[in-house]
Amino acid sequence: PGTSLTPASFAGPQIVVSVYGPDFFGNDVVRGYGAVHVPFTPGRHTRTIAMFVPESTSRLQKFTSWFTGRRPEFTDPRVVAQGEGREVTRVRSQGFVTISFNVV
Repeated sequence: PGTSLTPASFAGPQIVVSVYGPDFFGNDVVRGYGAVHVPFTPGRHTRTIAMFVPESTSRLQKFTSWFTGRRPEFTDPRVVAQGEGREVTRVRSQGFVTISFNVV
C-alpha cells in the first residue's frame, strides 16, 4: 500500500534566514538564524521569526572568539531548518525578523 504524508514526515518548504552585521571591531559576524515554513494558502501572510545565535560553551572559547573576531556559526543551513541535533547546541535568543509572503 501507499504511504501517507503526516505533518511529522512532510513539513513543507521553509525559508532559512541568516542575518549578518558588523561587530565592535568592524568584522562581519552572524547576528542570528531563524526558519519559517512557507504558507500554502493564497493571500498575504506575515510571519515573525524568532532569531537565535550559537554561543561558545566555555569561557576560554568565548574569550578566544571575542579576541579573534570569529564567533561560532553554523556552516550548514539545514541545521537551522531541521532542528535535529540542535538540542545539544547552546544558543541565545537574538530578537525577531518579520517576513511577508504573497502567495498566488
